[in-house]
Amino acid sequence: MKKIEAIIRHFKLDEVKDALNARGIKGMTITEVRGFGRQKGHTETYRGTEYSVDFLPKVKIEVVVGDDDAAGVIDTIVASARTGQVGDGKIFVTQLADVVRIRTGETSAAAI
Repeated sequence: MKKIEAIIRHFKLDEVKDALNARGIKGMTITEVRGFGRQKGHTETYRGTEYSVDFLPKVKIEVVVGDDDAAGVIDTIVASARTGQVGDGKIFVTQLADVVRIRTGETSAAAI
């Protein structure tokens, strides 16, 4: 099993969610996050004073899938989240040792 974490632009969330739902992904976790990379930040003016915004708002999507589905899910996220501009985000893939569904006690792939 793999845990796929994708950090994307906030306005791409609905597009990515719809694409993952169309692919048959049953559940995901969404978190609003802030960060920076190559995009760095930008300056804004508030009441005549300029200040720097270092951490930009992003959305983190977490999905757990079987090993066979991981590549297809990654391709789906990349295709639906890409704008072609700096700051489109990153995808991190982690190998999971086990998953347990609390309600039923199911483990491994049955718990996904």
